[in-house]
Amino acid sequence: MGYRKLSKETQKDHLPLLFNDQMLDRLAGKTFYCFLDGYSRYNQIAVAPIDQENITFTCPYGTFAFRRMPFGLCNAPATFQRFKMIIFLDMVDKFLEVFMDNFSVFGNTLKVV
Repeated sequence: MGYRKLSKETQKDHLPLLFNDQMLDRLAGKTFYCFLDGYSRYNQIAVAPIDQENITFTCPYGTFAFRRMPFGLCNAPATFQRFKMIIFLDMVDKFLEVFMDNFSVFGNTLKVV
C-alpha cells in the first residue's frame, strides 16, 4: 500500500533519534551486549477508530481498514520509538538502548539490575 498522499497531509512527528555512533559509544567498554530485533513492531500499536478510515484499502475480497498501525505510515517509526521509550523508561541508559525496532542490552555483568 502506498500512503504518499496521506503522508503529505500528515503533521510530521519529529522525534529525535540517537545516532548509531552515540548508541555504540554507550556500548564501549561493556563486557556483555546483545542486539535484539523487535518483532511485528508496528502491528502492536492500535490505530484510533477515527483514524482507521484514513488507512483503508480495497482488494478483490473487499474493503478493509487496519486496526493496528501498518508499515509505511510516515509517523510509524517515531510512534513506535516513543512507545518503546515510555515502556522501558526505567531501563533506558542503565542497561538498555532502544533504536527504532532494535534493542541493545549491555552491561559488565550478567546480573539483572
